[in-house]
Amino acid sequence: MYAVIMAGGKGTRFWPLSREKRPKHLLNITGDKSIIQYTVDRVTPLVGKNNILIVTGASHSDEIREQLPQLPDENILIEPVGRNTAPCIGLAAIHIRKRNPDAVMFVLPSDHLIAGTKSFLDSLTTAREMAKRGDCLVTIGISPKWPETGYGYMERGRLVDTIQKTSIYEVESFREKPDSATAEAFLRDGGFFWNSGMFIWKASTILNAIKRLLPDLYEGLLTIEDSLGTKHEEEILSEVYRDIKPVSIDYGVMEKAPGVSMIEGDFGWNDIGSWDALWDVLDKDEGGNATRGNTISFDTSNSLIYSPKKMVALIGVEDLIVVETEDSLLICRRGSSQDVRRVVKRLEEKGMKEYL
Repeated sequence: MYAVIMAGGKGTRFWPLSREKRPKHLLNITGDKSIIQYTVDRVTPLVGKNNILIVTGASHSDEIREQLPQLPDENILIEPVGRNTAPCIGLAAIHIRKRNPDAVMFVLPSDHLIAGTKSFLDSLTTAREMAKRGDCLVTIGISPKWPETGYGYMERGRLVDTIQKTSIYEVESFREKPDSATAEAFLRDGGFFWNSGMFIWKASTILNAIKRLLPDLYEGLLTIEDSLGTKHEEEILSEVYRDIKPVSIDYGVMEKAPGVSMIEGDFGWNDIGSWDALWDVLDKDEGGNATRGNTISFDTSNSLIYSPKKMVALIGVEDLIVVETEDSLLICRRGSSQDVRRVVKRLEEKGMKEYL
């Protein structure tokens, strides 16, 4: 068994704390460790430290190694440039196939919060058993708690198996991020689940699926695979990635592959993809305020204040998000933090790279 942790992305929805050189998964936001350190700690009991692979970019690789010294250096796989999740997963799969083509691989995002570790590992164990039974692509669906518009959804289909008293269903369809009305309809229906972005399959299975559905990507991966362990490996990797077309594993494979299976995950999942999501999971005072840093407030309620260094005082406000860093200050209404990415886009348009 292997765990592949995808550690790319910019974390634009966590600006101004998250930046290009220090994205969300490298930050200590929810506890004593960074999010990726918690992710690695969570799966180590199941796969062991030698079987955890991190796929990341060159600009983050040094800090990844610094934060995760327990992992073998060869398990840090560096993409020359980000090309979305299908190439990322394919790169990890060829490395695993070289070690053990029939090994099951868990594919996990680096920046999710899991409250119930035991339930999470139980779900992965069940999914692993399903993946071992044949050429099966397995994912985990999260029962929606509210009509979220920031997640993709999966429609649950027929029951296909039961393993360790856990029901496994066929995925009837994948749905893109919905508008509010559609998300509310999904919630009422009861047969739709948040797409967690977690996948379980054999390395050989996903590579065969990529071969069928993304043949150009597969040819590139074969070229990289032939170079592994040679002095030309880095050069070939860069050449191939230069021509790879970006494509997500959802769009490129999961939405088109037959017989995709899903188990329902109930382990306190949150992708903490925005400041609003962080407010949801942090402890709060009697006024519903979640604070990090030195804060004084009067007549203030249901707000998030993140200010590790500066004193912040709030008086007579509610439903605010206030985030302070050395060079920037974000203030927005709770419920609007998904739009922080618009700030990042404007900074890019203005060429204000020092804030990115």
